[in-house]
Amino acid sequence: MTLAAFPSPASPYLNLGPLMLHWYSIMVLIGIAVAVAIGERRWRAAGGAPGTVVDVAAIAVPFGVVGGRLYYVITSPQLYFGAGRHPVEALYVWHGGLGIWGAVAGGALGAWIAAHRRGINFATFADAIAPALLVGQAIGRIGCWFNQELYGRPTTLPWAVRIDPAHRPADTPDIATYHPAFAYEAGWNLAAAVVVIWAQRRFGLDRGRVFALYVAAYTAGRGWIEMLRIDPANHVLGLRLNVWTSIVLFIAAVIFLIVRQPRPNAVANETIPSATTPAAHHKHIGSSQPRHTLTSLECPDHSDQSSRSQT
Repeated sequence: MTLAAFPSPASPYLNLGPLMLHWYSIMVLIGIAVAVAIGERRWRAAGGAPGTVVDVAAIAVPFGVVGGRLYYVITSPQLYFGAGRHPVEALYVWHGGLGIWGAVAGGALGAWIAAHRRGINFATFADAIAPALLVGQAIGRIGCWFNQELYGRPTTLPWAVRIDPAHRPADTPDIATYHPAFAYEAGWNLAAAVVVIWAQRRFGLDRGRVFALYVAAYTAGRGWIEMLRIDPANHVLGLRLNVWTSIVLFIAAVIFLIVRQPRPNAVANETIPSATTPAAHHKHIGSSQPRHTLTSLECPDHSDQSSRSQT
């Protein structure tokens, strides 16, 4: 018997007179906006030029949406192709379905292109936005609640989510409460963001290792949360495809963290070029220059200090 459970929203839409907006899309957009705002503050804390994260996001976000949708469609083709299916629905992003790793890969490609064009050190940029991505992902996951998707196995726990009959699995039509996997992932992401920031401050992570820790932290949680899900998914050797993706990426991230250890007696730092300064003018500087670290979601004003980054 379930002692308590929270309900699902009555509608996936926000009605504003003649406008009908999808809550899923709204939450994704809010997540992007918050991630950009946090990333911008962290980038400026490291001495980066104001507005750079916004400029990069203008290219990275569309790449991420396309990449996320492609990953979802490729890993779940049965939802859009075959007898009785409608392939055009693969384009209906507002109905839900963005594969996070396709989104990260696509967004990273777009960010790399934008950073390269501006002469920005991509590893340093990735370190700046890593915790911001986790916060943005947490907010975006709430959109799954409005769509009554991304829930886990049936449960009678007091924090279960109630799913309407139309959205329940075919083999459990009379069971109303399920694990709120979307909430687990949102909470994990927020906790991981705090851990990543703490680890960067505690161990002086740099040169892409903050981003690698983001990947490792996220996949560690995503793996067990994925095991709770009961929605249709392709399996390989008895495990959901996304579980294998999490395992592979976790191992790769840990290897990167180990291999990327700073060299003993390293004294050179790399600067963070502004969006308008040629990369050729920003090589290495001596260790006597001030160093800025990316250690919090909030940051003080560094407008009176020279632009320097960690190496």
